[in-house]
Amino acid sequence: MRYIRKELLLALFIYVITMIVLLMAVYKFLVNWHMSEFNFFIAGVLVLFVAVGLGYVLTAVIFAPTKQMEDTLTMLTKNIIHELNIPISTIEANSKMLQKTLKDDKSLKRLRRIDDASLRLKKLYNELIYSIKKEMHQIEKERFDVKDIVEERVAFFKEQNRNPFKVEVTSYEIEVDKIGFEQMLDNLLSNAMKYSSKESLIFISLNEGKLCIKDRGIGMTATELLRIYERYFKGDEGSEGEGIGLSLVKTYCDSENIRIDIQSEKNVGTKICLTLN
Repeated sequence: MRYIRKELLLALFIYVITMIVLLMAVYKFLVNWHMSEFNFFIAGVLVLFVAVGLGYVLTAVIFAPTKQMEDTLTMLTKNIIHELNIPISTIEANSKMLQKTLKDDKSLKRLRRIDDASLRLKKLYNELIYSIKKEMHQIEKERFDVKDIVEERVAFFKEQNRNPFKVEVTSYEIEVDKIGFEQMLDNLLSNAMKYSSKESLIFISLNEGKLCIKDRGIGMTATELLRIYERYFKGDEGSEGEGIGLSLVKTYCDSENIRIDIQSEKNVGTKICLTLN
């Protein structure tokens, strides 16, 4: 969607520049040939007709089909989102009904796994809606307690039974794009786990609006730190992922006026702090 809007703005820019250049050329021509104001008026009318004609062509050939395509994609997206929501709601409703009838531990354990999978699917669904809305228009900001988000996301990563966490967070409210904040936090936690051994402790602190995530992983050299926000750059080429995580984190932080500071030492670890206030 944004790509389409950029093309429309480019077409409009070219249109305006073309008209300005054409008017300047007509004016210079008339001045050099010492023609009267009436002749200039006639030339101006002709230029106006050309402008209207060119504008009509741009509208009919470029703008109208583009707008129609955007409307079609919007309607199709809404239909898909609606259809996806139906099975998620069905799973949740039937799971709650089964909880009332099942009694044995083995069945309840399996049901909890279904619930966990359903919650993850719902989160993916919400992220899909978020990504689509972000492309179509500006996301509304929400006020929330960062402490709640941190504890929720840490609980999610703990389920992977990989790294131990030490969490020391206090309540702190901010008003930003909430889903974007969750995705940004997930990127940072995922990186801390990805570049650390499975037994390595990940420390998370939140105090007076400063959120820090510290790991004892492979760390980075000074040269790598200079390139850390480059898209597709990975300090460890053998690691998983596409190397776009911190690039997205930086983009989000800049859009929400959140300061991000990274300290790292090779084979010692990395500490990333976000100043939220």
